[in-house]
Amino acid sequence: MSRVAHIWRHPIKGIGAEPLDQVDLSAGRPLPGDRAWALLTGEARDTGAWQSCRNFARGCYGPELMAITAQTLPDGRIALSHPRAGEIQVDPATEGARLADWVRPLWPEERPPLGQLIAAPDEGMSDAPYACLSILGRASLGALSEACGSDLDPRRFRGNLWVKGLEPWEELDWPGRRLRIGEVELEVVERIDRCRATQINPETGAEDVQTLQVLRRTWGHIDFGVKARVLKGGTITVHAPLEVI
Repeated sequence: MSRVAHIWRHPIKGIGAEPLDQVDLSAGRPLPGDRAWALLTGEARDTGAWQSCRNFARGCYGPELMAITAQTLPDGRIALSHPRAGEIQVDPATEGARLADWVRPLWPEERPPLGQLIAAPDEGMSDAPYACLSILGRASLGALSEACGSDLDPRRFRGNLWVKGLEPWEELDWPGRRLRIGEVELEVVERIDRCRATQINPETGAEDVQTLQVLRRTWGHIDFGVKARVLKGGTITVHAPLEVI
């Protein structure tokens, strides 16, 4: 039987990963607190709406960002930690400039400068312009790890729900299907094509594996995981069974 293996959220887009034991989902909304904030770069400005990922600080542009871990505190502050930058706790609603100052030493000088920390719209600020969460397979990670000759950390892929008990790449055939996890129902919309952030070690922030080349050479694509909409809300816990409807 397929089951939820891990639950992750990323409170600030591209900046920090946070493990969860359970999460309450609502129909038509993203995973709560996931990509709820995003740090603009260059000339990009807050529009109050969804924006393309190219407007924000993220791992494919600043590899060291991939080594940041996150924890959302009970009072709404976000605690961040990085092996070189140390630790910081920020209120994202009022301390965006302080966050940018902390991130700046990790941000490549040749990239557009860091700007304003903005709140995501209701649909979130994932790489898709609609409210969704990402679902990935542990068996696919094992197959890719074997092909790469390296034990790949799941954090490379910035996923929300990791599922165990599938065949490798089984989840890539789910677009158009529905899933049930307890009382939650999801509609799988599309595959996720990957970027260079997956080539970066989340322990060190250094690029060390050519995941995209291996995917193309071995399987003929750069897809890993799928995006899904929440049709019916409820609570998901680690180890909960997953059923393809």
